[in-house]
Amino acid sequence: MTQDRHRLERFLPLPPAWLDILLALCTEDLHGYAVMQEVARTADTPLHPGTLYRALARLLESELIVELDTRPSEGDDERRRYYRVTDLGRAVARADAARLERVVARAHAAKLFA
Repeated sequence: MTQDRHRLERFLPLPPAWLDILLALCTEDLHGYAVMQEVARTADTPLHPGTLYRALARLLESELIVELDTRPSEGDDERRRYYRVTDLGRAVARADAARLERVVARAHAAKLFA
């Protein structure tokens, strides 16, 4: 268990763009532009294409996501690259969300929201 915890902690805290992308992919497999649209819909700050594709490359290198070989449908644009969060990516996103939850609890205790 300690080894697993250390493996997760080396990623923390996640850059905000990484967490936004992982959260988008935790729900379903998406292509890059769909990730950008989902982040724009749910996050405070939209991802610009350069930021998105640099982050996707780093997430792939870190094995937090994988690129899929298959397409969701036959008529899909073959230029689209689809991504899926890995078990490690899901665990890292969960660990970072828990970390942020503790930060918010401390902020409440410090009466920042009073």
